[in-house]
Amino acid sequence: MAFPQHFLDELMARSDIVDVVGSYVQLTRKGANLFGLCPFHSEKTGSFSVAPDKQIYYCFGCKKGGGVVNFIMEEENLSYPEAIRFLAKRAGMEVPEEEGDREASRRRQRLLDLNRDAARFYHHLLQQPEGQAVRDYLDRRQIRWPTAVKFGMGASLDSWDTLLTAMVQKGYSKAELLAAGLIVQNKNGGFYDKFRNRLMLPVIDTRGDVVAFGSRVLDKSEPKYMNSSETPVYSKRRVLYGLNLAKKTKRPNIILCEGNLDIVTLHQAGFDNAVASMGTALTVEQTRLLSRFTKELVLCYDNDNAGRIATERALQILNGSEFSVKVLQLPRRLQNGELVKQDADDFIKTQGADAFERLMNGSENGIEFRMAQAAAKYDLSGDEDRVAYCEEVSQLLAALPNAVEREIYTGRAAELARISPEAMKLEVQRVYKRNASKARRIELRKDLNPAAQLQPKERSLRYDNLRSARAEEGVLRLLMLDDSLFPADSPLQEQDFSSPLLGRVFSLLWAAHKEGRPLSPGLLAGALSPEEASHIAGICQQPESPQNAQRALADYIDLIKTEARKRAGGEIDPLLAATEKWKDKKGTGGKQHG
Repeated sequence: MAFPQHFLDELMARSDIVDVVGSYVQLTRKGANLFGLCPFHSEKTGSFSVAPDKQIYYCFGCKKGGGVVNFIMEEENLSYPEAIRFLAKRAGMEVPEEEGDREASRRRQRLLDLNRDAARFYHHLLQQPEGQAVRDYLDRRQIRWPTAVKFGMGASLDSWDTLLTAMVQKGYSKAELLAAGLIVQNKNGGFYDKFRNRLMLPVIDTRGDVVAFGSRVLDKSEPKYMNSSETPVYSKRRVLYGLNLAKKTKRPNIILCEGNLDIVTLHQAGFDNAVASMGTALTVEQTRLLSRFTKELVLCYDNDNAGRIATERALQILNGSEFSVKVLQLPRRLQNGELVKQDADDFIKTQGADAFERLMNGSENGIEFRMAQAAAKYDLSGDEDRVAYCEEVSQLLAALPNAVEREIYTGRAAELARISPEAMKLEVQRVYKRNASKARRIELRKDLNPAAQLQPKERSLRYDNLRSARAEEGVLRLLMLDDSLFPADSPLQEQDFSSPLLGRVFSLLWAAHKEGRPLSPGLLAGALSPEEASHIAGICQQPESPQNAQRALADYIDLIKTEARKRAGGEIDPLLAATEKWKDKKGTGGKQHG
């Protein structure tokens, strides 16, 4: 929406980026900027920077950046208007909204209100005579009433329209119920409740809003588990069941499980640090969410093949992250003379909380788990399998960035394979050097074409005229560094810029300059896509010396106008031509560069 400019200026003045980002990321000052671990990707060394003077953030790892509004949009998964409202609420400001935006905000709040009222209705039914079947199921699952209340559990009846009728009577429309995923439309245009004859588990986000529902059938019918579909207020990739409770834990870690009822049982047993993903494997978005509350994770997935695959995928996502990761492998249990799979819920009920605590304290770290999985594939009494195991485990060990870790686990792998530590070490070193050599070759190929390195990585942001674009970037940096360098009238027009994006940003900043407003990429959030905002933040992070700035500005302007005249005359940018020539040579299979 078009928020009034005076409101945005005041909001930016009250929303210092260091204060806002600092409430999510632990920042340490290094020179003029502050650095921390990036909240948008996993890393162990902080490459995420915040520039107080420019009011921007930028990650040198994942290349995401922008102003304070962009940060909130990315971190809280909000649209631009929603991020403005979020910051306004934080700053204690009232938002002057247009009718259309007020309506969009109203619709979102109506869905949240509807979910809350539906959760209350389901919880009320659980306490009524009609909810006896669900209460009996809770008894069979050994879920005590205080735990059911803690999680806001409820009952959906074996009826087609119980919730639909109740919510319509409360003033909600069928369209709203449909948008919230609480009812389904049949072929004839009629509507019926999505959740019927089920234990209901409201999904509550870290802000305390009911955003969705999970459910479990009471009998043997299918599907056993049913969750809400994605809605305007719910994205399963960005939510973890139970995190609204686990974020308050005093324990040093968070346990990741597969099922919602695993979480309920663990919390009831005293493990109030357990959470579950909503029917998906662990996602990057969920790791960002978790990083706000812990730096230590314990993976406790089911001990079947699907659970092992989920564990491996999670370890891949968490590899190289700031998290300390352990894997808790649940033992199989004996049933009717056979060993069968077991989840956290089964283990707690059969072995007890103390046994789970001991198991968790002895859990393996990620590399130990992966080494054990590799060893399980081979018969290490045979020579061929021992060689194959050494080849596979060497790949794992060579990928460890820490030399001490490589040394320790190389010795353990050698002991398991019954070969000398020296032989195992040589194999790991061979793979490590091969991987390093491959990485160097990739970098060398990049360095052989410097012109190509000047191009943005995003294809949609690629420059048509590299020489002009680099000067255009310099003009933007100088404008934000010291706008007093510029004359009263604009020395450039938007059409002088070879890059439409850079020209558009210049026009927006120049308009602010003419009105005497502070210049910052943060003011551009509403006019730029996330990729564009990150690109502009990256440009602003590049050094631009204030010394001889007037001379540099004159040179930049002269080059931009010269290239504009060339384009008007149909001339081709020589740097771009060199890049295309280099690409052509590569495509012919020639070996000009070894």
